[in-house]
Amino acid sequence: MFLDNFVLNAEVSFNGGDVLATLIIFLVLMILLKKFAWGPLMGIMRQREELVASEIDAAENARKEAAKTLEEQKALLKEARTEAQTIVESAKKQGDIQREEIISAARAEANRLKESAVREIETEKEKAILAVREEVVSLSVLAASKVLGKEISEEDNSALIKETIAKAGEAK
Repeated sequence: MFLDNFVLNAEVSFNGGDVLATLIIFLVLMILLKKFAWGPLMGIMRQREELVASEIDAAENARKEAAKTLEEQKALLKEARTEAQTIVESAKKQGDIQREEIISAARAEANRLKESAVREIETEKEKAILAVREEVVSLSVLAASKVLGKEISEEDNSALIKETIAKAGEAK
C-alpha cells in the first residue's frame, strides 16, 4: 500500500537541476575516490603485485638452488661410493698380500724349524754313535785284556781300538 501511494503520487517529470546536481556530486565523489581511495588502493595493489613477483622469483631461485644442491649431493655421493669401492678393493688387495706374506713367513719358519730339527737329530745321532763306539772300545779292551790275561800297553790299546772301529764301520 505504501508503494501504491508512492507510485500514484509520483509524477514523471524531468528536472535538469537534479540531474546536474547528481552529476556534479558523482564527479566530486569520483575525484575524491580517485584521490583518497583509488590511488592508495592501486599503490597497495602494486605493492602486492611486486611482493608476489618477488616471492615467485625467490621460489624459482630456491628451486634452482635446490636442484643445484641436489646435483652436487648426487655427485658427492657418487664420488664417495667410488672412493669407498676403491678403499674396499685396496683393503682386499692389501689383505691378500698380507695373507701371502704370512703364509710365506710360516712356510719359511717351518722349513727353518725342520732343518734345525734335522741338524739336531744328526748331531744327536753322531753323539750316540760316538758314545756307542767308546762303549764298544772300552768293552773290547776289557774283553781283550781278560782273554789275553795280561795288561796291554797304551799304544797296543790304541791300535787295537782303531782296528776294531774300522772293522765295525765296514760291517755296517
